[in-house]
Amino acid sequence: MTLDANAQKSAFLREMISRGHVYQITDEKGLDAYAAGPVPPCGYIGFDATAKSLHVGSLVQIMNLQQAGGKPIVLMGGGTTKIGDPTDKEKSRPILTTEEIAINMASIRKNFEPFLKFGNGPTDAIMVDNAEWLDQIKWIEFLRDYGKHFTINKMIAQETVRRRLDNEEPYTFLEFNYMLLQSYDFLELARRFDCRIQMGGSDQWGNIVNGIDLTRRIIDTTVFGVTTPLITTASGGKMGKTADGAVWLNADMRSPYDYWQFWRNTEDADVARFMRLFTDLPESEISEYARAEGAAINDAKKRLADVATAMLHGEEEARKAAAAAEAVFKGGGTGEGMPTVEIERAKLAAGYAVVDALLAAGLVDSKGDARRQIAGNAVKLNGETVTDPTHVIGESALDEEGAARLSVGKKRHARLKAV
Repeated sequence: MTLDANAQKSAFLREMISRGHVYQITDEKGLDAYAAGPVPPCGYIGFDATAKSLHVGSLVQIMNLQQAGGKPIVLMGGGTTKIGDPTDKEKSRPILTTEEIAINMASIRKNFEPFLKFGNGPTDAIMVDNAEWLDQIKWIEFLRDYGKHFTINKMIAQETVRRRLDNEEPYTFLEFNYMLLQSYDFLELARRFDCRIQMGGSDQWGNIVNGIDLTRRIIDTTVFGVTTPLITTASGGKMGKTADGAVWLNADMRSPYDYWQFWRNTEDADVARFMRLFTDLPESEISEYARAEGAAINDAKKRLADVATAMLHGEEEARKAAAAAEAVFKGGGTGEGMPTVEIERAKLAAGYAVVDALLAAGLVDSKGDARRQIAGNAVKLNGETVTDPTHVIGESALDEEGAARLSVGKKRHARLKAV
């Protein structure tokens, strides 16, 4: 499907398409006509609480609808998480307890606040939990009223199901129910909030189409599906995946400094595209950066890092992260914006093993990993290469602020602070 932003009547679709937020639309002309109407288009995106934070790849879905002038519904999957979305998974998800789901939901809720305006206005976001209606379902009645609209033939034709079966991996009856519940979510949101759009990643196309069909059959309402593209880097890597793991949105799982560095390390060919996808910068400014060449591309990367970090963590944290990165680049900084791990001064006085420090700072996955990094000459203390895995860090390594800089490679740094 080739989508032309200039061919759209609605400012909503023109903005969504021009910024690269759209991969597929179930009914392009119908959605364009709806979005051009007198009421801001209302759409939802669902997020299951399978972890304590969302990652950077979720930002496309979080930002795009309100940014384009629509009204977002954030649907928290307090109900569906109890099953676990099998879509695009090679194996069944682990089953979480009700308590684990509640903890994850409370943590994830904070991810939306920097990017969405919540309230009662026409384009203000609202947040709902599908456990509100899914926990009340009576199974026999649900199957009789809604299950009859789903055929096993159609369900097993979905790519994810077929791939799992072809690989002789079990696809449980519990997982089969997920697509029914996601479809029912769309129906329920259409009933309650006149929600007309479901958005999701490109892997959600089958589930979205099922929800559209169920809503049409039950309440005779025309609704639409929009999928966002799978974001990959210019070199083909999956967006949001790095050598040290996922790029989480929670500051306690990915520090503002590391978040800034993630965007600063964007590949040259991706800078303008990521500005359109992940920031609210105007096209006029992005176009200027798109023409940057040579050393000037670094200015564009810093601008991307500054804006993306400020959107999530605030202007002050972005400033500190940029300053800390500049200090590291110049070879001697232990700036406050750098990820900091506090070390008892008594431990330093007694000699603190560098492998323990690397692990405590989150720069390695294990002590074995720390030793391998040292053997590869990748570890530096205050800019000096550490070659001995038995090396200890003493008070003499601290600067006048009682801090030292520990690094693994060129991009992973932490500040050790004596307390």
